Amino acid sequence: MTKIDLFEKVQEGTGLTKKESAEMVEAVFSIMKSTLESGDNLKISGFGSFVVKQKADRRGRNPQTGEALTIEARRIVTFKTSGVLKDQINDEK
Repeated sequence: MTKIDLFEKVQEGTGLTKKESAEMVEAVFSIMKSTLESGDNLKISGFGSFVVKQKADRRGRNPQTGEALTIEARRIVTFKTSGVLKDQINDEK
């Protein structure tokens, strides 16, 4: 599913125009992005949690040359599904 598909599903479900649906979805994504960028976690009940984690520097190597290098510290986002969603995906009731 793409963002455009999501716009259309929102439009079908709400009766809004395509433009209004797109603005609504974009606004939700914008809020989610800014929350994660600030380092805060995002929990959506019945769906799952987006968690920002800090990764430390680590040693690595270039697979083409074999040269050793240091992979810089960075933040990553992980997602863990809620139990409700996990059960729905696996058809457990």
